Amino acid sequence: MMHTYKRAIEKYFFLTVSLSFFVGLGSTSFGQVTSLENERELLAVLRTGPDADKAIACKRLAIYGTSEGVAELATFLSNEKLASWARIALEAIPGAGADEALLKATNGLQGKLLVGAINSIGVRRDAAAVDVLKSRLKDADPDVASAAAVALGRIGNDAASQSLSNELANAPAQVRSAVAEGLVLCAERSFAEGNGAEAIEIYDTVRKANVPKQRVLEATRGAILARKEEGIPLLLEQFRSNDNGLFQIALSTAREVAGKSVDKALATELTSATPERAALLITAMADRTETVELPAILKAAVSGPKVVRLSALNAIGRVGNSTCISQLIDSTNDSDADLSQAAKSALAEMSDASVNKEILTRLPKAEGKTWTALIELVGLRRIDATKELVRALGSSDKGIRNAALVSLGATVSTADLSILISQVVAPKNLEDDTVAKAALKTAAIRMSDREGVATQLATAADRLPVPTKSSMLEIIAAVGGTKALQTIQTAIKSSDDKLQDVGSRLLGEWTTLDAAPVALELAKSGPAKYQVRLLKGYIRIANKLVMEPAERTEMCKTALELSRPAEKKAILEVLSKYPNIENLKLARQIVKVAELKEEATTTAQAIAKKIGDKPEVKELFTKAGVEISKP
Repeated sequence: MMHTYKRAIEKYFFLTVSLSFFVGLGSTSFGQVTSLENERELLAVLRTGPDADKAIACKRLAIYGTSEGVAELATFLSNEKLASWARIALEAIPGAGADEALLKATNGLQGKLLVGAINSIGVRRDAAAVDVLKSRLKDADPDVASAAAVALGRIGNDAASQSLSNELANAPAQVRSAVAEGLVLCAERSFAEGNGAEAIEIYDTVRKANVPKQRVLEATRGAILARKEEGIPLLLEQFRSNDNGLFQIALSTAREVAGKSVDKALATELTSATPERAALLITAMADRTETVELPAILKAAVSGPKVVRLSALNAIGRVGNSTCISQLIDSTNDSDADLSQAAKSALAEMSDASVNKEILTRLPKAEGKTWTALIELVGLRRIDATKELVRALGSSDKGIRNAALVSLGATVSTADLSILISQVVAPKNLEDDTVAKAALKTAAIRMSDREGVATQLATAADRLPVPTKSSMLEIIAAVGGTKALQTIQTAIKSSDDKLQDVGSRLLGEWTTLDAAPVALELAKSGPAKYQVRLLKGYIRIANKLVMEPAERTEMCKTALELSRPAEKKAILEVLSKYPNIENLKLARQIVKVAELKEEATTTAQAIAKKIGDKPEVKELFTKAGVEISKP
C-alpha cells in the first residue's frame, strides 16, 4: 500500500503547488530545490529554507524520505502553514517511526491540526493507534471525534470495529455520521478479506441505526453485496421501497451483484414496477451485459407504456441480437413516431454480427413496409447489399425506391458508383430526382479516391443538359480535389450563363488553397459578369484558410490592385484579423481611398495596437499623417 501511495505522489509531484499556499507565503525561489534528491539536502532545506521551499522539500521527502527524516518532519505538525505538507511525507515514509511521530503529536495538537494528524494516522492504518483514537471518539470537538471515527474505519480491525459499534447508538448527532462511515469502512475491509458474515453484521447494524440517509444507503449497498446471491431479496426490497434513495441504490447495486439469478429476479420485478421505475430498471438490466435477461427486455419493447418501450428499445440497441429483429421490424412501423425511430435506432446499433446476416437473409422475400425497413437498415448498418438495393430501385413504390437510393448512398462502392450516377443522368422516375442527387452526393463525398470519383462525375456531367449538369457540379465541388477544381473552372469559362453562375459561386466557397490562383485568374479574365464575385471568393480564401503570413499578405496585395472600394473594405477585415507590419502597410495604402479613409485609419490603428510599440509602426503613421493612438 505504501509503495502505491509513494508512486502516486511521484506521479503528481511536478504539478503546481497549491495556489492558496503560495498566496499566503508570497513569492518563492522553489527552483532551488527542484534538483535535490538527497534526503539530507532536503532535510537541510527544512531547517533553513523559506517556507515555500520547505513545502516542496516535504513533497520530495514523500518520495525519497526514510525514517531519518521523521523527527525533522514531525516538528512541523504544529505549524499551521506547513503541517499538511509534513503529513504528506509522514504518510508515505515506511516504518514505525512515522506512526509514532503522528500518534505522539496528537497529545499536543488541537483543532484542524489535530484533525489532520488523525487523518494521516487513518491513511497509514496504524493499528497501534486504536486506543488513542477510541478515546478521541468522545472529544468535545466534533471535528476531532469525527476524524477519529473515520480513521478507525480505515484501520478496520476487530478492535476498531468494536469501538465504533459501541459508540454508534450514543454518539452525538454531529459525530454519528462519521461513526457510521467508519463502520462501513470496517465492513468493506472485512468483506474484502473474506469475512462476509462479519461484514453483513456491521452493514445491518448501520442501516438499521439512526444515522444520516447517506450512511444508510452505503450500508444497504454493502449488505446486499456481502450476501451475494442471498442478498437478492434485500435488493428487491429496496426496489419496492417508496423511498427514492433506496430505489436508486438498488439500481446501482443491481449492476454489481454477480450471477444469473439476479437477472431473473430483475425480470420478474419489471412486471410489477411502475412505468417510470420499470424504464430505469430496464437500463440497469441492460448494463448487466454478460447475463442480461434479453427476452424480458424484448417483451417490454413491443408492448406496454411508451416510457417503458422506449427504454427497452434503447437497451436492445446495446445488448440485442438477431433474435430481436422480427419484433423490432414490426415496431419500426409503429404509429408513434418516437417508438418507430427508437426501433430503427436499436436495429442500427446492435453490435451482434449475426444481425447483418439475418437482414440479408430476409431482404429477398420482404414486402411492403417490412421491405422498406430492411432497406433502411442496410444503409444504417452499412451492409453490402448492392444487388438487393438495385432490385428495389425497380419497385413501383416510391418509398421503397427512395429508401434504396438513400442506402446506396451510404453503402455503394467506388466501383459501383455508376449505379447512382445513372439514377441522376437517366432517371427512370423523375420524382426520385432529388433523392437520387442527394444519395449520389453522400456516396461521392465519403469515398477516399477523390480524383477517381470526380473523374466519373465529370464524365457523366458532360452528357447532361444544363439544369442537371448544374446539380452535378454541386456534387463535384463537394468531392473536391484537382479534377473537381478543373471541372468547375471549365464550367466558369463556358459560354453558358447558368454554368458560369453556379461555377463562380462554388469556386467562391472552395475550402482548399489550390482554388486561390484559379479564382484570381478568372477574376481577371473570366466572364465579366462574375469577376467581382470571383474576386470576393479570392479574398474569402485569404480570410478563411490557413496559410503562411507572407502568402496571405501577398494575396491581399494582389486583390487590392483589382478591387473597388467594396472589395477593399473586405480586404481591411482580413488585414485586421491577421495583424503584422506588412498588413499594416497595406492598410495604410487604403487610407488614401477617400470613402474608406476613416475605416482604414481605424483598422490601421487596431493593427498597430496588436503589433505593439515599434519604431517602424510609428514611422508608418507619421508618413500617413495619422495619430497612432486615436481610433
